[in-house]
Amino acid sequence: MSESRKRKIVVIGAGFGGLQVVKKLSQNNNLDITVIDKKNHHLFQPLLYQVATAVLSPADIAIPIRSLVGERLNVTVVLGEATKVDLATKTVYYQNTSTNYDYLILSAGAKSSYFGNDHWEKYTIGLKNLKDALKIRHKLLISFEKAELSGDPEVVKALLNYVIIGGGPTGVELAGSIAELSHQIIRDEFHTIDPALSKITLIEAAPRLLMTFDPSLGEFTKKRLESRGVEVLTGTRVIDINEQGVQLEGKMIPTETVIWAAGVQANGIASTLGVTLDRGGRVIVDEFCNVEGHPEVFVIGDIANYSKGLERPLPGVSPVAMQQGRYVAALIQGDLKNKKRKSFRYVDKGSMATIGRTDAVAQVGVLKMKGLFGWLAWLFVHLFYQVGFKNKVTILITWVWSYIAFRAEARVIQDEISADKNG
Repeated sequence: MSESRKRKIVVIGAGFGGLQVVKKLSQNNNLDITVIDKKNHHLFQPLLYQVATAVLSPADIAIPIRSLVGERLNVTVVLGEATKVDLATKTVYYQNTSTNYDYLILSAGAKSSYFGNDHWEKYTIGLKNLKDALKIRHKLLISFEKAELSGDPEVVKALLNYVIIGGGPTGVELAGSIAELSHQIIRDEFHTIDPALSKITLIEAAPRLLMTFDPSLGEFTKKRLESRGVEVLTGTRVIDINEQGVQLEGKMIPTETVIWAAGVQANGIASTLGVTLDRGGRVIVDEFCNVEGHPEVFVIGDIANYSKGLERPLPGVSPVAMQQGRYVAALIQGDLKNKKRKSFRYVDKGSMATIGRTDAVAQVGVLKMKGLFGWLAWLFVHLFYQVGFKNKVTILITWVWSYIAFRAEARVIQDEISADKNG
């Protein structure tokens, strides 16, 4: 490459990993950076469940990409969908146009996977973006309103049955938060129904919850959820999901609300690369987070399968993506100075999941925390990694108020209900 021209960097996806790359590399004025994203905002996904359960508002956990990097003169922000990558010509196609690159960083994230049962998708709601969170919020809030007017015990039962499939952190946090909303926060606000009679069922196919955590923390979480009124079914396989509800082996759960938190697969753009993918559609990368044979193409975050020297691939969580993003940015800077590359090494800073008000589990190496101490650790970490000072302050104030008043204030149903529409 000519030394006289700027290197062209293209970043697909402004999630945790992609944003780290852009912020680090934009400090180098000899680089021309284009970031392409289908959304106009960076999203703090770990708190999506709090939007879904009306604790936080969308703006509390989302910040416009342009407000983060748009003022940097060497960064071009494109609101659009990247549809194809041609590795041979170093070209990215998006919105009926294209751009070339010297370096490509693919951090397009993941979507829900239904393990070959794609017809389940129309009966469930995932939790991967703000649209999903708002769908869940609407479904929860409208179910109470419809039950209040129904008068039919069987209809009310189905309306107030909430099923969450997947016992990882997302499923656990949703189950605890829905239980808190229905059993405590709004229980006195209705007159013909008792929201506290709502039934929340958390289903996990594995033998226990939180399989990536120490078994003792998984068992603690199960007991805590059960004490909050959540029915926890571990070692339980879902047979079918349809308009009536969720079919298990020998049992049918009638419900109108099924939330899918069980599996993910890579964004579809990975399949356009023409390279080796794993069963989840993720790109298998080498020790430098590169596509094999393409040292100029990096794949990071949920869409990457990084397993070099590991028993299993790195999990699709934000700390992995952020560390990979910082690593790739530093590696590219090193390339430009002809420095020898060093392999990526992930530093595991722990895992955590909140169960409810003042209750969480956290694991950092051999250190295990649960209950109040786990919750305080969760609180600090999630505030620390939140992007933007304003967001940190807003969330902290909202959490303090929710803690003191025991309320969820973001309970706005956006749709107007007409005579022929009941939600």
